[in-house]
Amino acid sequence: MDDSKLNRLREELKAAKKKRDSWEAKVKDLERRYNEAEKVCVYGIFQAANMTPEQLAELIRSTASGIPRTPAFLQEADTENDTYEEEDNKE
Repeated sequence: MDDSKLNRLREELKAAKKKRDSWEAKVKDLERRYNEAEKVCVYGIFQAANMTPEQLAELIRSTASGIPRTPAFLQEADTENDTYEEEDNKE
């Protein structure tokens, strides 16, 4: 193999490595931005639900266990709603 072909391949390899490094940096940046946006979205849902961190943890535990059950704080909310409905029906 002559030197010119070897030099050309060396330059192509350098260029390819440079592009790879650029793409890896872009992927890392996009992953970071995606994770940040995902956290903001989850936080927004958490805030909209007006839940405490403890309530969120309880909800996650109840769904992760695989046993379908309503977390205590949701049961309390249902009980409160039933009370309001009963009072409305009395009137």
